[in-house]
Amino acid sequence: MLQKFFKYILQSMAGMLGISVYILADTYFISVYSGADGLAVLNLILPVYGLIYAIGAMIGIGSATRYAIDRAQGKSASFYFLSAVTWDILISIPLVLAGIFIPDKILQLLGADAGLTALGKQYLRIILAASPFFMSNYAFTAFARNDSAPAIAMLGSIAGSMFNIVFDYIFMFPAGLGLTGAALATAFCPLVTMSICGTHYLGKHNQVGFRFRAPSLRHLIACCQLGVSAFVGEISSAVIAIVFNFLLLGLAGNVGVAAYGVTANLSVVAMCLFNGLAQGTQPLISESYGKGDHTQSRQFLTWGVIACLIVEAIILVLTWSMTDPLIQIFNQEQNAELLHYAHSGLRLYFLGFLFAGINILLVAYFSAVAQPKPAIAGSLLRGAVAIIPCAVTLARLFGLNGVWLSFLASEMITFFAILLLARLGHTSKESHNFKKI
Repeated sequence: MLQKFFKYILQSMAGMLGISVYILADTYFISVYSGADGLAVLNLILPVYGLIYAIGAMIGIGSATRYAIDRAQGKSASFYFLSAVTWDILISIPLVLAGIFIPDKILQLLGADAGLTALGKQYLRIILAASPFFMSNYAFTAFARNDSAPAIAMLGSIAGSMFNIVFDYIFMFPAGLGLTGAALATAFCPLVTMSICGTHYLGKHNQVGFRFRAPSLRHLIACCQLGVSAFVGEISSAVIAIVFNFLLLGLAGNVGVAAYGVTANLSVVAMCLFNGLAQGTQPLISESYGKGDHTQSRQFLTWGVIACLIVEAIILVLTWSMTDPLIQIFNQEQNAELLHYAHSGLRLYFLGFLFAGINILLVAYFSAVAQPKPAIAGSLLRGAVAIIPCAVTLARLFGLNGVWLSFLASEMITFFAILLLARLGHTSKESHNFKKI
């Protein structure tokens, strides 16, 4: 069983790491093409990515979790996949329309000045127009993992990332499309991933099923309850980006936002690893829970916590020992002010991952055992409720360093709140037994 656990988490983490690699490549090519202004634009657009990914994760992972539980209990589950994809397409329609008609207004709302708006308008238009692909991508990969095909999900994610990296360069430089080319490469990336995952759905080992059922809001809500933790895990990056961008614009201007862009994009790697670990553990926990084997589901959680601690230690050692070389990858203009801001920012911000990885795993665990209330409570704390007051308060007290440290403070609050919920036993029998771990 331990071997199966490592197989699932390593393949899931590898797939998510592939996603983070293309984000870093995108950031690197944009920094080469447009310097600090390009980094600032990309960072202002990060909340839009966060919203798209959050909705897709909530629908896709929530539906796949319900599918895994129902299938383990012998219930009909053949309609979940098409229902998830249908809702992804329907909900993405307003985002597509916003991208077509008002990308400049959205950029201005996010804090862009006239120069940054002109630079990023076409990029944002293409990303929003491709939102159905980004959102449906979560359903394709999540259902593959929950249908005993984590390797296919991993290969799909890595192939999509490699496509994006190669065509980022081709579209931006040889083709001379600049940021528009970067957006086009990113937009096609999920199509590659979904095509590879499709080989599983068309193969003989597929058990997902393709029975269509008319869209039901009640069904959507039932699935999204188990995907809220995934939603908040993704939306938290958008909320943090918005709050940090406005605080940093006031404290350090566009260069401060660019420095946060470097920190935020490097943090995507860590976040993807922890999301991959949690998503790899979820199908195993859901299957054990569906079979009534609560001891095994808690064992998977214990192994997940140990894995989180190991990954957290590795991440901190790397970021603290290689701070300036990591920053200089994206500082092609050799901007001394950018290096100064990002140096302290990277080190202080990444302290938050001492708690963030375990928090992500805990909320995924509660979702996997059909306990949405503690999952939602923990997710809301780390996604908005804690980070916003922490950022505003600490910024007033300690300036830039306070902004960077607010991520650590909010994750600490979330961690101890989840422990308190588990110890008090106010949520469920599972949370009561959790204190034994």
